[in-house]
Order: sequence, then structure tokens, then C-alpha cells
Amino acid sequence: LRDQHNKCTQTTCWDHPKMAELYQSLADLNNVRFSAYRTAMKLRRLQKALCLDLLSMPMACEVFEQHGLKQNEQLLDISQLVTCLTSMYQRLEQSHSHLVNVPLCVDMCLNWLLNVYDTGRTGKIRTLSFKTGIISLCKAHLEDKYRFLFRQVASATGFCDQRRLGLLLHDSIQIPRQLGEVASFGGSNIEPSVRSCFQFVSDTPSHRHTQSPSSLV
Repeated sequence: LRDQHNKCTQTTCWDHPKMAELYQSLADLNNVRFSAYRTAMKLRRLQKALCLDLLSMPMACEVFEQHGLKQNEQLLDISQLVTCLTSMYQRLEQSHSHLVNVPLCVDMCLNWLLNVYDTGRTGKIRTLSFKTGIISLCKAHLEDKYRFLFRQVASATGFCDQRRLGLLLHDSIQIPRQLGEVASFGGSNIEPSVRSCFQFVSDTPSHRHTQSPSSLV
């Protein structure tokens, strides 16, 4: 995949053969009638194909820490993504050697991340996007994922302004968008969701909130 990515143009890019097979199997789920069930089934199939159902949040955080992923606005290039993913899957292989093929998992996950977050084919994605993708599909309770992702955009005092929340929701909604399910969850426009999170705020542009925005069902 890494060699194939070098051949990408602005409009086309090769998918790993196994990723192409996965996308076909995901398309087969389009006959599921209810959007919430359909999206959940697609996410679960994707999660298992990437072996991210084996990845705990503490392990993911250890990898982020190991590679110094603290500046969420920083861009990560292909080599940096491969390095991080290799570390992550090598850890998983130690406890799940019969399930984890490190080179294949790295290529598949890289392929998926680029398809979700690098639609312009620049060869780079933001650190926040990388974290959002990995944490969204890792093995953890949903509220724990929300807390982690909120901390990535919150200030030191635990508050988040509209711009930073918008960045997080934008990155989050790219996952169902890439699965062809974004229309079921309010579309790609995250502004209504941002406004809904701040509707109870009277005199400050920041908000501390535990309810899920409408984009995150």
C-alpha cells in the first residue's frame, strides 16, 4: 500500500486488495433497512477487519504517548503513520499472535485512515484525525471514548470552544461519511450539532457537556 500510495493522483488511489474486498462486503450490508443497525454492522465489520476490536484504549494511549502525539494540529505523514501503526499492531501481536498479521494490519489501517481523512491525497492527516479514527474503533466503553476525544480539544480547565468542538465533530463524522452513511446522521454539516451543544450556554462561548451531539448517535 505504501508504494501504491506514491502512485496516487488527486482523484484516484489504489486500495489494498484486502481493503477492496472489505469495502465490497460492507456494500453488501446496504440492504439492511434501518440506518442505525446498518451503520453499526458496518462499523463492527470494519473494526474486526482492522483488528481494532483487540485494541484497548490504554494501549492506544501508550502508543500515542510513545510517539509524542501531543500536538493535535500537527500533520502526520505516511512514514509517521506507519511507524505508529506498526508499534500498535506489534503490541497487539504479542497477545493475539494468531489473529494479528502486523504488515497486513498496518497496510489495511493506513489505507482506511487515508481514505477517511486524506481525501485530497496529500499524504498527510492531522494528529487529531489519527487519534479520532483509532479511538473510535478501539475496544472501550462509548463514554470513555467520548471523554478521551473531548480532552483532545478541551482547554486545561476542561472547557471547549465552538471551533475546537467543530474540529472534533468534523473528524468524527468522516467515519460514517466514508461508509456511505453520513446522510443518516445529519449530513456533513456539523454546525447544527455544534450549536446544539452550546444551546444551554448563556454568556460564554465554551461549554462542558455530557450529552451526545446529534451527529454522534
